[in-house]
Amino acid sequence: MTGMGVEVGAQVARARALMVLRIRSRALAVALLPAAVAVILLVGPATGRLVGPGWDAARWVVTPLAALVLLAAAGVALVIARARPAMSPTVTIAEEAAPDLYRMVRDLADRLEVPAPSAIALTPDCDSWLEDRTHRAHGPPPAEHHDEIAGAGRHPHRRHPVAPVLVIGSPFLWWMRVGELRAVLAPVVAGTGPSAHPDIAAARRFIRGLDAAVAVASAPHRGPVSRGALAGVGWAARLLLRGCRVPAGEMERGVAAAAAERAQAVDYGLRIVAQEQVGLAYAGWDRLLTRVALPAWRMGRWPSRLDAGVVAALTELSRRDRLAEGFASRLGERPACDLLEEPGTIDEAASLLAARLFHGGPAGPGPDWSPVGWSEYPDEVVDRKWRIDAARLHRVLDAMGVRPAPGGAASDTGGPTLSRVLDHLTDRTDHLTDRTDRLTGRIDDLTDQTSHLTDRPDHTPFPARSPEPPLDDEEDLSGPTPHSAALAAGLSAELAREEAAATTGRSTASASCAVSPPTGSQTHSDPALWDDRDLPLFPLQPPRTARELLADHLTAMVCCAAMDTADATPGLDWLDGPTLLHNGERTADLTPKVLTLIEEGDPTPLRAWLAELGIRPEKPVRLA
Repeated sequence: MTGMGVEVGAQVARARALMVLRIRSRALAVALLPAAVAVILLVGPATGRLVGPGWDAARWVVTPLAALVLLAAAGVALVIARARPAMSPTVTIAEEAAPDLYRMVRDLADRLEVPAPSAIALTPDCDSWLEDRTHRAHGPPPAEHHDEIAGAGRHPHRRHPVAPVLVIGSPFLWWMRVGELRAVLAPVVAGTGPSAHPDIAAARRFIRGLDAAVAVASAPHRGPVSRGALAGVGWAARLLLRGCRVPAGEMERGVAAAAAERAQAVDYGLRIVAQEQVGLAYAGWDRLLTRVALPAWRMGRWPSRLDAGVVAALTELSRRDRLAEGFASRLGERPACDLLEEPGTIDEAASLLAARLFHGGPAGPGPDWSPVGWSEYPDEVVDRKWRIDAARLHRVLDAMGVRPAPGGAASDTGGPTLSRVLDHLTDRTDHLTDRTDRLTGRIDDLTDQTSHLTDRPDHTPFPARSPEPPLDDEEDLSGPTPHSAALAAGLSAELAREEAAATTGRSTASASCAVSPPTGSQTHSDPALWDDRDLPLFPLQPPRTARELLADHLTAMVCCAAMDTADATPGLDWLDGPTLLHNGERTADLTPKVLTLIEEGDPTPLRAWLAELGIRPEKPVRLA
């Protein structure tokens, strides 16, 4: 039954591939039709036929039209043939860097009786797929050759296209065990069988060429002549894509069905367990990126061991969640990363690529873009982030002309204190009316000073930080008190000014497009596969709102006061990111108390929390 299912899926895929190729042939026939008519009209007088004034006029009209159609068709065909389809940014692993991994994949291909992938690459995501990269260079498709890869030697007389590249999600290698990884990759590797069929390979090349031609025609920053010429190319490519949409989709579904049926015989029971690990790895990876990596990326640091971090995060999850208790017992088995010769080096290259894809940044380490290890994360990222945010908070208060409230707890201290912030955000109706106008005027002045910077276009292809929200976010500022709204607006304006200054200060010349792994690495990323100008490709989170900015900065100020007056320390929670440790234990319930102060102007819950932990808000704190 399995063999029958494989054959049915393969037949469907081949039939739909032929339909795609027929569409290509029809398009070629339509392009050649005017030329055929012109040839008939030109040859007619030599045979004594098609003679007369009317036929002469037809020849004068059809011949130039046929030449124009041929030129246009040749131009469209040239763009389709030379356009470079989009390729997934990956870290390519040389066979010398992972001989055991290559051996496992080839053994798997042998069991499935399909050609082995031509290469293996890693992607910083929880997914795996096959990717044809025969279009990476300009020119016609590469010539077919005798496949000498293990698993394809049973038919030496047949000629196959170049096998696709196997792209593996890097978190899988670190979290999954070797058997689980093999089970997950089985249906993916099985897809190389249909990919080797000449009709399916030709149909896929045609579809990728059309897609690349549409992208070329839609590229911005072209002159009017180029835009006009490429407009026709884009129209023709889109028309052909619409015609190929249904058969191409059915072809891919047939390929997937055939691959899934073929993989049924390989580690079927283990694959069910492995699929559970896929979902768990995805959840842990997403949480690690948004809660742990993103704060570091925003301040110009990139964690260099993200894949090792996801193991720590999921192990911590197994301790907290009863549903994940059984997953911890797997950790005694051999992890899939043991199939790599230098897991740390490959993890570092994948971590840098993740930072570029999800956040943007230079191709390699530099003064404002340096790696950070997990042991250094609390001091180098958490502590520094809190003190930078606290310093920005006090700069905005200075710009607004805010002074400690008369008789307040911070009135006798000249240094930056938490009491100064608490006194300012406390809703005192007797002082509110006479100060609101002055605060609003200060914010308007600050907005005017930064508007000429925030309106400038971003010239750099490597944004090091996510853009902050616009200042006039009235809906976001409608809930907090007037003092909170004014301070949040000031923080938004200050961050916009800092981002604009950092953007204009960075060089507009791009460095190398390649992801540069550390010296001695056996991995590389092909610079021809992707375009850095569109980074980040997959931003993790939308820009923070003004209210969120104020909450983050106030929390940072509280943490600074705790570290300087109550011997608290910065810490890293694998699931929740930066955290404050007091007496070696993680503090809790801070966020609701901060929001109460921001939204209601009531500092009582926060002051009670500070007193409980022995934090003295009137003492000056050290800022960045």
